[in-house]
Amino acid sequence: MKAVVFDLDDTLYPERTYAFSGFAAVATKFAAQLGDVLSTTKAMERLFDTEYRPRVFNAILAERGIPESPELIRAMIDTYRQHRPLISLYPDADAALDRLVADCALGIITDGPAVQQSTKIDALALRDRVDAVILTEELGPGCCKPSPAAFELMATTLEADPEDCVYVADNPAKDFVAPNALGWTTIRVVRPEGIYKDAAPADGGVPQHVIRSLDDVKGVAL
Repeated sequence: MKAVVFDLDDTLYPERTYAFSGFAAVATKFAAQLGDVLSTTKAMERLFDTEYRPRVFNAILAERGIPESPELIRAMIDTYRQHRPLISLYPDADAALDRLVADCALGIITDGPAVQQSTKIDALALRDRVDAVILTEELGPGCCKPSPAAFELMATTLEADPEDCVYVADNPAKDFVAPNALGWTTIRVVRPEGIYKDAAPADGGVPQHVIRSLDDVKGVAL
């Protein structure tokens, strides 16, 4: 393989730690409204593991009896997305990047708000460890996964033919549709704490390989 490209969340680092870091930032900034910072942070962490995960801020306001307003929710979301997260690479991800760099080009393709994903990449000090980073939101509407746009651009950027490219990710509901169709090798890493560890694959989205650690990427892909 000439190029190995990674997803970011729950592939290179645990996404849960980003969420909890963001909750602490929100609890701190809005302590005047929400009360004790530690109590608020723990309450939002609890909500993360419930059906309220997509609307944690709405739920915490309701729990605290605070009237919900679009302006307040937007301000909380902006704080969450723009905070500098306290996150770290998985040890096997750190080791894999060191191990693979001698043999192939490395890249990252990740969905999500560009400012949020960019702060994660900076916090993890990844820009100097890979050859290319593509934030799909920056490509324009309709270019997030499962669109092939980012994968086609990445192959061109890394000067690699599709059959020489590998994509390593965690979510079969969207991550592998495009690279499978383009002829890439696809590898799913399943993390015990992964948010999408139980996700069903989309049509055309079954990964070709499944691993439990990035220690196994080289054995599968190269």
